[in-house]
Amino acid sequence: MGRRSNPEGRMALLDHLKELRNRLFKSAIAVVLATVAGFMVYQPMLAALIKPIRDLNENEGRQATLNFDGVASSFDLMIQVSVFLGVIIASPVWLYQLWAFIVPGLHKKERRLALSFVAAAVPLFVGGVTLAWLVLPNAVRVLTEFTPSGGSNFISAQVYLSFVLRLLLAFGIAFLLPVVLFGLNLAGILRGAQLVKSWRITVFLVCLFAAMAAPGADAMSMFYLAGPMLALFFAAIGLCLLNDRRRDRRAAKRAAETEATADIATPGSELKNL
Repeated sequence: MGRRSNPEGRMALLDHLKELRNRLFKSAIAVVLATVAGFMVYQPMLAALIKPIRDLNENEGRQATLNFDGVASSFDLMIQVSVFLGVIIASPVWLYQLWAFIVPGLHKKERRLALSFVAAAVPLFVGGVTLAWLVLPNAVRVLTEFTPSGGSNFISAQVYLSFVLRLLLAFGIAFLLPVVLFGLNLAGILRGAQLVKSWRITVFLVCLFAAMAAPGADAMSMFYLAGPMLALFFAAIGLCLLNDRRRDRRAAKRAAETEATADIATPGSELKNL
């Protein structure tokens, strides 16, 4: 159904489910193809991921080795790393599919406004992954400092790489929070005033997440990570408030026009009342 015959972009529940299925299918195809590309760069990527472990031996003078527990564990890790690379490489596609799923429910002006903001989703996701990558060596160093004196770190490759990939992906998704919040606001599900009311608990949760995901040698490292997340969160609140104000003005104008139209007597109504 075209936009002219359906200006509000309303869809039945079954149509929504079909649309969601199609978007998920396209996203999955993109991730699979990008995963194939991830296989090609697996070796240099693996070398970069285990570099913090090598630095412990070379720079810190500690005993730290990466161990593969089973016969097929190396292959399993190759699959995990390649899929992770596929998610990053295909992020423009699946982020666009997420955006395209929201678009039918938005008005023309809202779509134009949100398009510029959603265009920042890819650099935000990559920026979150990059930030986690920068703090990864410090996190590994601090966590291994709890090893008792004289002890050695025999680190399972499966556990280590799962930790690293979850860390990178968590930061990438966390940096997408403004896009998600603004999308919910455009869809009319979440208002900016609701976000303002919950800002205290949000600040606490962001700081807690930063402290757990990338612990540093001092308290400042937590704020270095929490700062960008909080800045993005409050930027999303500001955009949501502006959009709510514009939407409320449009609704008030529409209500005033409807009321003014209702006050005008329809032709022939005076004759019927005689």
